[in-house]
Amino acid sequence: MNRPVAAIVLAAGKGTRMKSDLHKVLHPIAGRAMLLHLVDSIAQLDPAMTVVVTGAGREQVEAAVAPLGIATALQAEQLGTGHAVAQAEAALAGFDGDVLILYGDVPLVTTATMRAMLDRLNAPDQPATVVLGFRPADAGAYGRIVAHDGVIAKMVEYKDATDAERAVDLCNSGLMAVRSADLFALLGRVGNDNAAGEYYLPDIVMLATGDGRASAVIETGAGEVAGVNSRAELAAVEADWQAQRRLRAMADGATLIAPETVWFAHDTQIGRDVVIEPNVVFGPGVTVADGVMIHAFSHIEGATIGANAEVGPFARLRPGAVMGEKSKVGNFVEMKKATLGAGAKASHLTYLGDAEVGEGANIGAGTITCNYDGFFKYKTVIGAGAFIGSNSALVAPVTIGAGATVGAGSVITADVDADALALARARQETRPGWGKRFRTAMAARKGTS
Repeated sequence: MNRPVAAIVLAAGKGTRMKSDLHKVLHPIAGRAMLLHLVDSIAQLDPAMTVVVTGAGREQVEAAVAPLGIATALQAEQLGTGHAVAQAEAALAGFDGDVLILYGDVPLVTTATMRAMLDRLNAPDQPATVVLGFRPADAGAYGRIVAHDGVIAKMVEYKDATDAERAVDLCNSGLMAVRSADLFALLGRVGNDNAAGEYYLPDIVMLATGDGRASAVIETGAGEVAGVNSRAELAAVEADWQAQRRLRAMADGATLIAPETVWFAHDTQIGRDVVIEPNVVFGPGVTVADGVMIHAFSHIEGATIGANAEVGPFARLRPGAVMGEKSKVGNFVEMKKATLGAGAKASHLTYLGDAEVGEGANIGAGTITCNYDGFFKYKTVIGAGAFIGSNSALVAPVTIGAGATVGAGSVITADVDADALALARARQETRPGWGKRFRTAMAARKGTS
């Protein structure tokens, strides 16, 4: 592939079936807007330009792609796919190369498939266009492709197809590759004399055929070109993405005890010999090193987990959580913007927020870092080898020195020197026999009431 490439992404549809204030193509799959999944795959082709055609809800789409330097073009009226592609002509003025036509609500198309379309377009027989076809279990109302040996004889929308044409199982995904020199010239000749009164993009194939220039079809699996028009279809595409990602994780050397219960984000990085128990959810921004054990019912996002660390069960790692090598967080432990040094442990019922815990430190059950006063956040620093007794509250900003011990039940409001013992609790008072006397008095009182 040595010709320049541009991509036109159609994202002008209203998405009314989603019943949402959020634009259809911005609904997330694996924690990332479906449009951005597609844009990322396009980017791997190093395109000269990507143009997103917008319409209803354009402000949301433009805001999503603007940071990526992607151009947009407006389709003010919804007059069909051919009309939508034509709106990108001005943005591509002066471009001489190959154009991919893609859909923002068809997010799982791979870079490899895009390359295959471009390679076919530049094959020795030089087809006028290349169409991506697929064979679904139920062809339903998809447009049909009548082809012989990969050469297209006819393309027809379902509404306009004969019974014989509807019996064909090769369907049109809508995705195409066309040379820029041909695309807009052909689009200018497309009419709207059809059942819907729209300007159909596939009509350029038959126009090229009429000019004596053949078009080609290549095929892919139905899952890769699954579109999203409803919440149910969004869930189906999410499920397909997750299934593929689980297989990849296991192929790369991770053990998933119950794969169907583990949910990854689009950028989750998992090392080798990682064991993931059932019902674990990864949000965006997680990196897991080799040898990590993640127990059941843990939720992890924006976190970095070092080699041979242990997480959960029922742990929550929030953005900014960093676990060092062989560190441990146990059941009902939450970390946020906190670092747990190598070998350090917080085994039970603990909150570590805006904290730095040194190597080998032990955080007792029920410990919390009190990091927020209602207005500002403050940091807690716990030195290497420190021991924090159970049910302690560390009121930040505060520093616990290396090797120091905090007695159980303490509320620590001042710094503790290294190797010191800090106690901050009321002195225990014991009254012999008080319990028995109290019970006797209460029983007598209850009997006379």
